[in-house]
Amino acid sequence: MTTPTSDIDESSARIESKSELVDYLAAGSKPMADWRIGTEHEKFGFIKDGLRPLPYEGVASIRAMLEGLRDQFGWEPIVEGGHLIGLKQNGASVSLEPGGQFELSGAPLETIHQTCNEVGRHLEEVRQVAEPLGIAFLGLGASPLWSLAETPVMPKGRYRIMTNYMDKVGRLGRQMMFRTCTVQTNLDFGSEADMVKKFRVSLALQPLGTALFANSPFLDGRPNGFLSYRSQIWTDTDPDRTGMLPFVFEEGFGFEQYVDYALDVPMYFVRRKGEYLDASGLSFRDFMAGKLAILPGEKPAMDDYIDHLSTIFPEVRLKQFLEMRGSDAGPWSRLCAFSAFWTGLLYCPDCLDAAWDLVKDWTAADRESMRQGVRTLGLRTPVPGGGSMQDLAKQVLALSRQGLKNRANLSTSGDDETGYLTELDDIATTGLTPADRLLARYYGPWNRDVRPIFTEEAY
Repeated sequence: MTTPTSDIDESSARIESKSELVDYLAAGSKPMADWRIGTEHEKFGFIKDGLRPLPYEGVASIRAMLEGLRDQFGWEPIVEGGHLIGLKQNGASVSLEPGGQFELSGAPLETIHQTCNEVGRHLEEVRQVAEPLGIAFLGLGASPLWSLAETPVMPKGRYRIMTNYMDKVGRLGRQMMFRTCTVQTNLDFGSEADMVKKFRVSLALQPLGTALFANSPFLDGRPNGFLSYRSQIWTDTDPDRTGMLPFVFEEGFGFEQYVDYALDVPMYFVRRKGEYLDASGLSFRDFMAGKLAILPGEKPAMDDYIDHLSTIFPEVRLKQFLEMRGSDAGPWSRLCAFSAFWTGLLYCPDCLDAAWDLVKDWTAADRESMRQGVRTLGLRTPVPGGGSMQDLAKQVLALSRQGLKNRANLSTSGDDETGYLTELDDIATTGLTPADRLLARYYGPWNRDVRPIFTEEAY
């Protein structure tokens, strides 16, 4: 989750026109030489004795983890209302999701080797702090054992507002907040036209990302009927701010059209003097006109708009970069594979064009049908024109591999970035998602007991 923006006071410059919002997004455009990769992942912390979720306070706790990373590895603290709620260091941050999911938002880096090393270094730091406390971490898309009532609540003001609003707009919003983990990668664009093509290709292929990384087949200690229950949750969270965004594929789409969409997404909050003011359901357009009910006569600052953008949750999100949001969290190897997959595809112009040729004739109904199908069918999901998601995976992985090969970024051992796709190649070849493999162990050697997952799949 996004860390807080800078505080806003009477001296902060105010937004006077929609063009400023458009210009803010457009300012993200960069020459190819400056394109970077940012990897984010979340994970569930638990106390090994009893397999209990980590509370915020206590000897073995979220706070103890944050303090340990701060004290042992020099991370700078982020404090809200007297609570340590995050850390930052060299362009990266550690933050907390509502149920204590522990997130690393990585720095913008040049190569997959660098971002994979960053993830590995973070997990090693986490392990060094966690082991003496009897804590471990698990990379799955959904919490496999604890009920919603057993899940702790983190002391962050925005989450209180969001929790109260969720029940008004969908059935599964609280499940999303407290019981899911994802992996994301943030990628740059060179121009508005480049953004549009990358947005369309990545949005159309999010169902493939969901299938390849499907890793949430358990809930409440038993199978939940889905390969990606996290994906299922997002279909019934809040239709105003989630989904596949059909308008992205309409003629004339660009930065301004995304701004129009964002302005029509209901607000969650406004932050003033370190406090979160409940603006849930209110209109950012009204705020622009100085007519926001909770701040009459006041117009937003740019940080208000940045906060608002962070509360929009489509399958691909536009900020001053594009965020890939459709996949479940997993082990270290698949966190690296995730960024490699999208980087190879989107950072190679020829590969991007070839990917667009694969998806350009799909309709909004086609894209939504695949999104719905992959939750339960995974790589067996039919794709438009015939064939399965497994067939599509092989085609798209070949494009991604070519893109990574073209980048020719070598590690210290002389390997290029294509090796990070090996695990995905195996998934595509066999047609078995990570969730399929977990279910096979559940019905086989685990003897219908989900608890072995806390040792076999822990970081």
